[in-house]
Amino acid sequence: MTQLNVYLCGVGGQGIGLLSEVLGRACLAGGHVAHGCDTHGLAQRGGIVVSHLRLGESVYTPLVPDGTADLVVALERVEALRAVRTKLKQGGIVIYYDAVYQPIHVRMGVAQAPSVQDLEEAVQERGGKLERVWIEDIPDPRMQNVALLGRIAALGVIEGVGRAEIEGALREVLPASAVDANLALLERAATAG
Repeated sequence: MTQLNVYLCGVGGQGIGLLSEVLGRACLAGGHVAHGCDTHGLAQRGGIVVSHLRLGESVYTPLVPDGTADLVVALERVEALRAVRTKLKQGGIVIYYDAVYQPIHVRMGVAQAPSVQDLEEAVQERGGKLERVWIEDIPDPRMQNVALLGRIAALGVIEGVGRAEIEGALREVLPASAVDANLALLERAATAG
């Protein structure tokens, strides 16, 4: 693989930082040269949070330019749709957790939250592929990021990054008390669908 651009997005408090840290470490373990950066400023206010991860020997900057994301990983449907419209390249892949955190204009009744169909149509317009992740009885909503990691591993969308690499990265990053529950969810998400 020469180069891969991954754009991760969600809402503050959902665990984008952990998601990007684990995925970045898993990519390094998988033999990739990886560059990444996160935005943290809005995390405390429930605002948009994004991470950029670029893989490849010829990559020198961490930011994913508009329209070049090979893979969008989203923890929330509104942000998934925004990323499809701004970051996803033609033929790219979107893996999203089907949660909706309503922005203020939706709460005020000025607009409607995007439907799954809205997201499907936007991805189709780009000739891309869409993968919905949803765990009915997830033990903790803050574990949705691990569900996404499980599906990334199962789909093999990043060469050399499978369950073993992601599991190893989770063990490095998580406190010991959280490892078993998160690995159990990783297994469920990897074998679901």
